[in-house]
Amino acid sequence: MTSILMYSVRPDEQEAIQAWAQANDIQVDTTDHDLGMNTVDMIKGYDGIVIQQHAALPEPELYQRLKEYGLKQLTLRITGYDIVNMQAARENGLVVTNVPAYSPRSVSELVLAQVMRLVRHLGEASAREAKDDYTWDGLQAHEIHNLTVGIIGAGKIGSAVARIFRALGSTVIANDPVHRPELADTLDYVDLPTLLKRADIVTVHTPLDETTHHLINAQALEAMKPSAFLINAARGPIVDTPALIEALQTKSIAGAAIDTIEGEAGIFEKDLSGTKVDNQALETLKAMPNVEVSPHIGFYTDAAVTAMVNISLYDVKTILEGGTSEHQVD
Repeated sequence: MTSILMYSVRPDEQEAIQAWAQANDIQVDTTDHDLGMNTVDMIKGYDGIVIQQHAALPEPELYQRLKEYGLKQLTLRITGYDIVNMQAARENGLVVTNVPAYSPRSVSELVLAQVMRLVRHLGEASAREAKDDYTWDGLQAHEIHNLTVGIIGAGKIGSAVARIFRALGSTVIANDPVHRPELADTLDYVDLPTLLKRADIVTVHTPLDETTHHLINAQALEAMKPSAFLINAARGPIVDTPALIEALQTKSIAGAAIDTIEGEAGIFEKDLSGTKVDNQALETLKAMPNVEVSPHIGFYTDAAVTAMVNISLYDVKTILEGGTSEHQVD
C-alpha cells in the first residue's frame, strides 16, 4: 500500500486526513514534528511527504536524504514555499508543490476584521477602557464605503479581498502585473506609487520572493497617507519591520495590522506563556494600541484546513502515480 508521512500535523487536521486516507485507500501517518535534519530519517520507508511549517529548510543534505529514501516530491500544504531550498530540491529530483488557494475567503475575512477594528479605533478604545477612560477624543471613524482600499497582489486572495470591500461600497484599486478581466467591475489597476498615494487601506497579498522582500520599506511607508492603515496577511518579510515601527512611532501612517512578521518561526502557533519572546519588534508592535497583531491565523478556518489537507494529499497521489500536479511551483 502507498504510504505518506505528514509532518507538523495539528489535532484539528486529523479528521480530514483520516477521511482522505480511507477514501483513497492510502496509508497516511502523521507526526507533530517539523521536517528538519533531526527528523528527516522519519520519512524512510514512506513513498510521499507533506509538510507545513515556518522553519526554513536550507540544508542541501536534507534533500539528498529525501532522494536517498526514494522520495520524488516535497509537498507543502501551505501557500508560501520560500522555506524550501529550490536549487537543492531540483538537484535531487524533487517536485515541489504548494496549495495556492485553499480558501481565499479565509484570509480576506480576517483582513476585513482587522480593517474594521483599525478604522473604528477599537484597539485604542480598549486601551483607554482598561484604564477606565471612556472619552471619545480621537476615536471618530471614517465609514468604510468612503475609503479607498489598495491591494498589492490581486491574485486569488487579493481578488477575494477586493470583492468584499467593493461589496461594502469602497473604491478598490490594485497593483498587479496580471490584469484580470473578471475584476473589471471590481477594481482599477494602478501603478504602485499611485496606490500608495491614494489608498486609505494598503493590504498586501503577494508571494515572498526576491522582488517582494521588503517591498513595503521606509520609502513606501513614507509615500502613504498619514491617515492610512497597512495590512500584512501575506508573508512577514514583505514588510520591513523596523521601518514599519518607525512609521508608526512618527505617525507617518495611522496604524497597521499584521498576521505575519519577520522572525515569527518558533513563536506563532506556540504557547510561550511565562517565557521571554525573542522578537523585540513583535513586542513593540503588540504594545501599540493602533496595531492589530494575530499569530498567522488568516488561513485558519474549517474550510481552509480541510482544503489544505485534501489538495496536498491529492498532489502527492498524482505525482506518485506519474502525473503532473497543477500546483508545481518550480
